[in-house]
Amino acid sequence: MIRIQELKLPLDHAEPALREAVVARLGVVDAALKSFHVFRRGYDARKKSAILLAYTIDCEVDDEAAVFARHEGDHNIRPTPDTEYKFIAHAPADWPEDKRPVIVGFGPCGLMAALILAQMGLRPIVLERGKQVRERTKDTWGLWRKSELQPESNVQFGEGGAGTFSDGKLYSQISDPRHLTRKVLHEFVKAGAPEEILFVSKPHVGTFRLVSMIIKMRADIEALGGEIRFQSKVTDLLIENGAVRGVVLESGEQLAASHVVIALGHSARDTFQMLHERGVQMEAKPFSIGYRIEHPQSVIDRARFGPNAGNEILGAADYKLVHHAKNGRSVYSFCMCPGGTVVAATSEPMRVVTNGMSQYSRNERNANAGIVVGLTPEDYRQDGKTDGSPVSPLDGLAFQRLWESRAYELGEGDYKAPGSLVGDFIKRQRSREFGGVMPSYKPGVTLTDLQQKKNGSLPGYCLDAIREALPAFERQIKGFSMADAVLTGVETRTSSPLRINRGRDYQSLNVRGLYPAGEGAGYAGGIMSAGVDGIEVAEALARDLLKLD
Repeated sequence: MIRIQELKLPLDHAEPALREAVVARLGVVDAALKSFHVFRRGYDARKKSAILLAYTIDCEVDDEAAVFARHEGDHNIRPTPDTEYKFIAHAPADWPEDKRPVIVGFGPCGLMAALILAQMGLRPIVLERGKQVRERTKDTWGLWRKSELQPESNVQFGEGGAGTFSDGKLYSQISDPRHLTRKVLHEFVKAGAPEEILFVSKPHVGTFRLVSMIIKMRADIEALGGEIRFQSKVTDLLIENGAVRGVVLESGEQLAASHVVIALGHSARDTFQMLHERGVQMEAKPFSIGYRIEHPQSVIDRARFGPNAGNEILGAADYKLVHHAKNGRSVYSFCMCPGGTVVAATSEPMRVVTNGMSQYSRNERNANAGIVVGLTPEDYRQDGKTDGSPVSPLDGLAFQRLWESRAYELGEGDYKAPGSLVGDFIKRQRSREFGGVMPSYKPGVTLTDLQQKKNGSLPGYCLDAIREALPAFERQIKGFSMADAVLTGVETRTSSPLRINRGRDYQSLNVRGLYPAGEGAGYAGGIMSAGVDGIEVAEALARDLLKLD
């Protein structure tokens, strides 16, 4: 087949116009075009009054060789790549019980790792500290509506991982030469996601759809011989002669295993500490902290789409912003959620953490995004040294906890979050009452001075950088620094603050048979990259377990 890239048509084009454009682009007669389908559809909104749809089309034509010869040197007309996933092996039908791999964590990474291993016949055992997704959803709403936190069942812990309560973004900027993202997308469609995620440029599914999809994928894993154990918290790792030999559960049960995938989320702090105590090699890594910002979605739509705001094909507008502040800090938007809500995302008592979430419809009144500042390990080291020695891998956890506890105090308890109007924040003054933008965070927002000298909500260098960035972002998104926009604190869990080191074979550098994977281990950021990492780790594990070359 032939792939055509960057085929642009007006936003309101008629359906037949696409076929006509394909025929014209290839320079063939209509009868020579035997079939075509849309591989990807995005948009070009640089000219707001004349937004264009940008297509990537795969088509079948008579005499492909002649078409390629005619368009030699045209990089936008090329052979369609093979994106079908190919399994590296299949285990014997009688795969023994004592060789079943174990996966710790059932977020996007653990989910895809378990699915791939199950499809290869290896019958994985998944250990998830939290509850099944529907029970977990009830517990999460308990925090949002009643200020009742369940430390083992919340936004961070439970079936589906933190990605379940998010915008459900299904795109990533990772390099993907093997088209593994297509495997993830196809599995999601099979589990009930809308087929449009296979071709829209920025696919998403939203929380409610993710819940039903996860349940279906769990059933598929179990039907293939896999096993998922909920409320099964791993509290220790069994290591002998530099190799993993199993895990210990909170119940005291020991589970023998020679191959263990550690697919933790970025908030499994107690498990990180246990692995560190067991000598598993890890290192501190950069991450970011900041606030959530909320605007009316209509403001973002007008700024991005002009007169085409509200167009059904375009949907709710998003944005991606970066500012390099005078103090050397980078400020950027993170996990932007069009038409969504700010959610309470803590997993520890008496701490406040914010995150963003959208449903598939993206039809809530406000847009929200993290506005965060990049940190290096030297920013959060706890020993005060300046000699360039390595920062403890656990120092980032202590730093996060400090600001999450401060947010709880500033919010005045009951998991309310501290907040400020953007206009007041820029003027360095306390907010007294909300204006035209009402915050969506539940259990509620307490207006305060986020920059008070003795008890500020973030380090001074973060406050300075964000205060400088907000007016700068106004030059890109009109209305971004509007006085009534709301900042809600704090966003601390943008990514894991540490990396569990692994080699090219995906195994821990100093514990054979241990496979650090996904976002918590420092190798992914978001649903898609975590899912892809899960596939690659599952393949590496299978190669070793099945003794493949």
